[in-house]
Amino acid sequence: MSFVITTACVATCDTACVDVCPVDCIQGPIPIEELRLVPLEKRATQFSTFQLYINPDECIGCAACEPECPVEAIYEEDSVPAKHTEDIARNARFFLEQSSLVF
Repeated sequence: MSFVITTACVATCDTACVDVCPVDCIQGPIPIEELRLVPLEKRATQFSTFQLYINPDECIGCAACEPECPVEAIYEEDSVPAKHTEDIARNARFFLEQSSLVF
């Protein structure tokens, strides 16, 4: 079962979850290296609409990312709160759109 990052991550973009992921399946709309160039306290302003996403096809369900999230935005797919259920499809759609950009 894969994990999902909900919209509670928007404007947070803390990358602690990325550091612990053993399969490197967490990405954002800009490369993680670029994101990390911005101090954590300035990310909410600079990345006010950004969030991170977990690739459902690559996630191995290890749960390493979940306790690392400072805003509790990460859930196992079957445990996503009702107010965030649309985020399951949103995570998958992010990676579908990314793959369509590759020629």
